[in-house]
Amino acid sequence: MIETHYDCPCLDTCPLNRSMELIGGKWKMQIICSLNNNGPTRYNQLRRKMDGVSNTVLAKALKELEEAGLVIRREYMEVPIRVEYETTPKCDELMPILEQLSDWCEKNWF
Repeated sequence: MIETHYDCPCLDTCPLNRSMELIGGKWKMQIICSLNNNGPTRYNQLRRKMDGVSNTVLAKALKELEEAGLVIRREYMEVPIRVEYETTPKCDELMPILEQLSDWCEKNWF
């Protein structure tokens, strides 16, 4: 086995740790999957799909995903103002990895 700096689970700079910080949490994965499956989605449509999420938690998760470069927020100056969220190319690149992780889990634990 080749030893690398990734072998230490306590390193703050571990890319895997950082990845999990970006997409971890109760709602982020559901948000990413919903936006990936449905394309650009208005806030209230997304909230209806996230059964049990509060406005505060959803807004915070969307903001964090936006700051991470995984979600784009588009505001249209209409009356009333329309806001849509969608995945970025960076997030689209992540989706096959998440699908592989899902397949692995399904194979081993379901």
